[in-house]
Amino acid sequence: MNEELVVGLVSISDRASTGVYEDKGIPALQEWLSSALTSPWRAETRLIADDRPNIEQTLIDLVDRAGCHLVLTTGGTGPALRDVTPEATLAVADKEMPGFGEEMRRISLNFVPTAILSRQVAVIRKQALIINLPGQPKSIRETLEGVRTADGTVSHVGIFAAVPYCIDLIGGPYVETNPAIIKAFRPKSAIRP
Repeated sequence: MNEELVVGLVSISDRASTGVYEDKGIPALQEWLSSALTSPWRAETRLIADDRPNIEQTLIDLVDRAGCHLVLTTGGTGPALRDVTPEATLAVADKEMPGFGEEMRRISLNFVPTAILSRQVAVIRKQALIINLPGQPKSIRETLEGVRTADGTVSHVGIFAAVPYCIDLIGGPYVETNPAIIKAFRPKSAIRP
């Protein structure tokens, strides 16, 4: 019996949150998760402005009240003055998970030299993993899924390969993935039949 994974999806954008343009972050995340996850899951979605107290409160609410095991944010990770997602994320953290940010930048550098301007972080809050993803739908997919060659072979594994085992380690549900999209990696001793 698989416990349902609860995923918080947070799109952080001043303009999208006020209706100036349509949010593309949450739909991109929902579409990718629908294709990648084979175990039960549901989303808690939030579209909010680039405002640090608001971001912090949203992350706290998703973890502490909505019971999210995983929170994925999109937007607000660049060097611009209004980009405060990493600061808000670190402010609510119990532990920092620096490998995720390092790897997201390394993956994105396969596509754009400006990837080094990204300040994405990942943290643990209580029993939840919070990851700041890029803002563009194409970049979201590349970061989660990895880099593929022209024939579709994965040449650089995406960060989501490590997410299910991380959720195991912090006491969340056992998450399974579609290996054609992203193969979850676990040590042999952690794999369930």
